[in-house]
Amino acid sequence: MEIGRTEFSNGNKGMPGSNDPHVVEVVRQAHEELRQLMRQRADVMKRIGTVKQTIVGLANLFGDEVLNDELLELVDRKSNGRQPGFTKACRMVLMEAGRPLGAREVCELIQQKVPPILARHKDPLASVTTVLNRLVEYGEARTLVRENGRRAWQWVSDPDDPAQGRQNLPRA
Repeated sequence: MEIGRTEFSNGNKGMPGSNDPHVVEVVRQAHEELRQLMRQRADVMKRIGTVKQTIVGLANLFGDEVLNDELLELVDRKSNGRQPGFTKACRMVLMEAGRPLGAREVCELIQQKVPPILARHKDPLASVTTVLNRLVEYGEARTLVRENGRRAWQWVSDPDDPAQGRQNLPRA
C-alpha cells in the first residue's frame, strides 16, 4: 500500500473515503451550500451597489454635507488623506457616470480624478478591465456590447431590471 492512498475492497486505489457514500454526500451538501452562499453574496453585493448609488445620487443633489463621516467613507467620498483603492476608484467612476463606459473611458476618468492610482499599474487598461470584469462577477456592474462590438460596463442601479441586462449600445 502506498502512503496517502488506500486500497479499497474493490481493488481500486484512490484517496481515502473517495468511494464512501457518506463522504460523497457531505461533499455534495457542502458544494450546494457554497453555491447558495455565492448566490446570496451576489445578491447582497447588488443591493449594496443600489443603495450606494442612491446615496451618491442624493449627495450629488444636496451636497456631501447631508452625509455623516461614516457614510461618506462607506460610499468612497470621504477624503481621509489616503488614496482610494484601485477597485474603489473603478466603482466610483462607474457609479457616478450614470451610463455605460468602456475600459478606456474608465481609465481616462480615473486619470482625471485620482492620477496617482494609475501610475502604480504597468498596464492600466488591462488592470481596469480586470477590475470591471470582477465587478460584473460581484453583481455590481453589467457588461454590455456596443454596436461596434466593444464591451462597456454599467453600474447596476436596479439588479432586478431586465432592461439593464446585456444589450447593444450605439457607438461611443
